[in-house]
Amino acid sequence: MLSIGIDSGTTSTRALVLDVESGKVLHLARQPHAFLEHLPHGHVEQSPATWVEAAEKAIAECLVQIGDGKKAITSIAVSGQQHGLVILDERNRPLRAAKLWCDTSTAEEADELNTVFANTDEMIARTGNVIVPGYTAPKLLWLKRHEPDNFSRTKTILLPHDYVNLWLTGERLMEHGDASGTGLMNVAERKWCEPLLNYIDKELAEKLPVLHSSLQPVGLLRDALRKQWGLTGEVLVAAGSGDNMLGAIGTGNIEKGAMTVSLGSSGTIYSFSDKPRSDTKGEIALFCDATDHWLLLACTMNLGVAIERLQRLFSWDIAALEANVATIAPGAAGLLFLPYLQGERMPNLPNASGVLHGLTGENMDPPHIARAVVEGLTMGLGYGIKRLIDLGIEPTELRLTGGGSKSAVWRKLIADVFGIPVTGLKVADGAALGAAIQAAWTYCHVKGKPISLEELVRACVKVDRKTRAEPRKENQAIYRELRARQADLTRKLTSAGYL
Repeated sequence: MLSIGIDSGTTSTRALVLDVESGKVLHLARQPHAFLEHLPHGHVEQSPATWVEAAEKAIAECLVQIGDGKKAITSIAVSGQQHGLVILDERNRPLRAAKLWCDTSTAEEADELNTVFANTDEMIARTGNVIVPGYTAPKLLWLKRHEPDNFSRTKTILLPHDYVNLWLTGERLMEHGDASGTGLMNVAERKWCEPLLNYIDKELAEKLPVLHSSLQPVGLLRDALRKQWGLTGEVLVAAGSGDNMLGAIGTGNIEKGAMTVSLGSSGTIYSFSDKPRSDTKGEIALFCDATDHWLLLACTMNLGVAIERLQRLFSWDIAALEANVATIAPGAAGLLFLPYLQGERMPNLPNASGVLHGLTGENMDPPHIARAVVEGLTMGLGYGIKRLIDLGIEPTELRLTGGGSKSAVWRKLIADVFGIPVTGLKVADGAALGAAIQAAWTYCHVKGKPISLEELVRACVKVDRKTRAEPRKENQAIYRELRARQADLTRKLTSAGYL
């Protein structure tokens, strides 16, 4: 039995074919996609057609590579970048480009939604979270204010992975996991927060699709696609979910004590929870996961973009970047980077910019700057892990996923900054793998041959012990001081109005 997992991400779409019995990935394909250009600062958008085109090409490549094996494909699931806003007309056509999770143009609307219910404490009590600009809710209020014609013409509101599901099946649905990242849900009770919907618009609820469990499939693959790809028999399309929800499955993060660090376009740290736990400070997000439990998540907006800018600035490939970072001692000779190139979500600074602080004649060169940037990005994530521990999470090991997890230098740095052992996985694309596992899990249940998720994860998620990195005590002390400096500098520049 084979299943396909699709990860429709921010800068690329990945598709893989999983042999469920052996746990082996038969092929992995990647198709890049870009943002729309020449938008005002803070606006980040993509055409939904981009995701479909990329998914179609990636799947086609996979099917060519497995040849006649495609006859054994039984199921598909889609992972998608969270929080994006897709609006459709009465014929299911996008009315405009999708505003993405890293779009910070809605900061004013996010502040308004938090204050209209008295304060952030009240918002947390109603939904489980504080509203941040990246969520879908303030995007909707922004749309109504700035593009009222598009808002009035909107018949259906979807998230990115829902749109890919619509292409696959013709069905418009929204499951609990990805929906919990809209900011519109009471996450603990898995239902829409009606006062919030009504504040944005009295008819907003009518534009939202049916909300359902992540364990229920969306439907069957459309006949046109099944014939185009030469697939035999019915192919089930599982619910799919957000990239973090399926990344949790794809890294084995389905029980207490597990913790995943995803190093992709954004930096995220998340952990399974058997009960809903809201962060009273509003810094850690409470989401539904893709197993009908919950996920506690810390997110920084700037990771992949900073790495890409470094490569472009110094004309380095990834190997050259890693080699240069490795030549510099921890602390980058006093050079400190505040990684807020696109604003930031943790801390909540949507209009902030990045800072290189402490430049001297000794450290003003490419290797020191590169070391400082990677350290700054990692220490930003370090604050998130501290907050997760404050909420009662007790990680024994960090499992890394995403492109950055392939870097030995970065793995060692993360272990030093976090003070926790780190390991990579044999399949670094955790979200795509998690989607394929969810697809197989759903298919088995629908066919009356249920298999436990734990059993599937044991068979398919393989830790790469060669990548394990242990924290080094001498470096931990250095990074404790640097983290305190980073936080202090951020506070002081923010209070003075310089961020």
